[in-house]
Amino acid sequence: MPGRKVRMTTSSSLIIIGTSLTNPISRTIKVSGATGTKRHHHHRHSSKTNKAAVATLNNEGENLPPIFSSKSKSASNSVLTKLRSTNSSNDIIERDVTSLTRMSNLPAPDSFDALQISSDRLRTIIAALHCNILIRKDDLVRNLDYAANVLEAVHQDETKRLMEEDDGALSEIEPDSVPNEVRDWLAMTFTRSMSTIKNRPSEKKKFKSVAQAIRAGIMVDRYLRRLSIDIKFKTINEWTFDVFSVNEFTNGQCLRYVGFELMQRYNLPNKLRIPVTALQNFLEQMEMGYSKYRNPYHNLIHAADVLQTIYQIIYNSGLMVENWLTDHELFATFIAAIIHDFEHTGTSNNFHIQSRSDVALTYNDRAVLENHHVSAAFRLLRIDDYNIVSEFTSDEYKNFRHLVIEMVLATDMSSHFTQLKTMRSLLSMPENIEKSKALALILHCADISHPGKPWTIHQIWTESLMEEFFTQGAKEKELGLPCSPLCDRENTLVAESQIGFIQYIVEPSFIVMGDMLEKILKSFVVSDSELPSPSIPGRSNATSPTPSGASSGGDSNAQNDEQNGQDRQLPSSMTTPLARPTVVRRPWSEYLKSNRERWLKEAEEERRRKELKVIEEEP
Repeated sequence: MPGRKVRMTTSSSLIIIGTSLTNPISRTIKVSGATGTKRHHHHRHSSKTNKAAVATLNNEGENLPPIFSSKSKSASNSVLTKLRSTNSSNDIIERDVTSLTRMSNLPAPDSFDALQISSDRLRTIIAALHCNILIRKDDLVRNLDYAANVLEAVHQDETKRLMEEDDGALSEIEPDSVPNEVRDWLAMTFTRSMSTIKNRPSEKKKFKSVAQAIRAGIMVDRYLRRLSIDIKFKTINEWTFDVFSVNEFTNGQCLRYVGFELMQRYNLPNKLRIPVTALQNFLEQMEMGYSKYRNPYHNLIHAADVLQTIYQIIYNSGLMVENWLTDHELFATFIAAIIHDFEHTGTSNNFHIQSRSDVALTYNDRAVLENHHVSAAFRLLRIDDYNIVSEFTSDEYKNFRHLVIEMVLATDMSSHFTQLKTMRSLLSMPENIEKSKALALILHCADISHPGKPWTIHQIWTESLMEEFFTQGAKEKELGLPCSPLCDRENTLVAESQIGFIQYIVEPSFIVMGDMLEKILKSFVVSDSELPSPSIPGRSNATSPTPSGASSGGDSNAQNDEQNGQDRQLPSSMTTPLARPTVVRRPWSEYLKSNRERWLKEAEEERRRKELKVIEEEP
């Protein structure tokens, strides 16, 4: 920020932090205990330490991995924004600064509790720096020293753990089986022991400046955050994935985290020559678009949830193993999920049509929002900084765009019953199901999947959606329009609406989708005399999505043999078709059942409350 100065004075026991957004040059700060006043632009005795501290504070986000950073003042800066937003913020920070003087009862630096406490104290110091709160020099130094000790303890523990793991691997070698020199070589080359043995605990590195200490504190905080995120992402393959927890741990940036995680899992940026910087910028812009109208439901958390859900459905069905999708198709599927509600206004298509909005006029009252989501996203791709398909050939881009458009337009709820009817007809036919139609149905189901999730997740989504509906209802009343169904805050029966939603919309959709997935799986089970279906893509290393790091040596050898014209006789056991699962596990079924039963109980209470309200209103 312009005008930010960090200065330590010898004539005072206070650290003065000066930040001026209006006139940083002429701003004067009176220092307690100092004679006269000092102006920032006349102070020419700043040490290298202070300059380093300024650099650290001005660039505290630059050392994050690219996916952590943000060019915009988005959710990652929300804490600082809130700190500046109210008059009571300074009082809260000053109270926290006062607590920095209490050092006697702090846990030992090598304890687990010390990690969180040091992180909290560093956050307090950073907040005080941003808000010009005075901090005693002694308190600042003691707290930074404590944080430094915590960081050193973390480093020692991690080093010790890594050495123990490596020593355990080498312990299987008999002492007399190899010379000591060979053992040392093994340790140096294949373990971390020799490279870290010089860093004895007695040789702790001491921090030389305030800037280094601040940087170390930020490092501890990121370490804790990254650890928490890693734990949360271990469940990304599960149906019960908690997107709200991930959003909390990523400071409101769950869409970019989930999107980047899934792209990297299948090494799509490398395989498809997607510029990583463009991908990061694109995901950031997606989050900004989803935050444009501050919707309770149709926001970036919903986009991340739908993205993880469509991935989980395909992954859980076993189609990832079968390489049902090519890399380009998998990428298009992820992008369709990411953009499917981009710049959603928090109101329905019918609202736009009835209010004659610009977007309704643009798309002639047909799939109004869905057309806007796709159009706005592809307009973004025309800008070089966000162009994630810049390396695609003309055909690759054409196929990518066609699949994304078809998938996103299929999320229009008005086409729900037509979509189910079409898929039921395809299930009754012997032909294979067209891939774009299958993916469109999966995305549609992922979009309405929250009633099939655990109650704690489903309830949050329900409350958010109803709040968005009620907000639309208030707008409709202001415009003199008829109140849309479920949008009247005073008369809507929430429990009843969810029972009907599960029974008539969600459950039938998931039954059809499950049957469709099983039919696709069965198409892979062919006899030796049958040729693969033309609709099933060939499984080659160049086109099939496999998780990064997967071995492909066997396939490459087979390809080389074919190219060299070598015919090999394989054992009969290798030519016998392997049994493939043809039944899809349906984890949503039990949750749909239990959630419906819970809503039935809620409905009884809802009706009782309504009856009591009517009785009370009677004269």
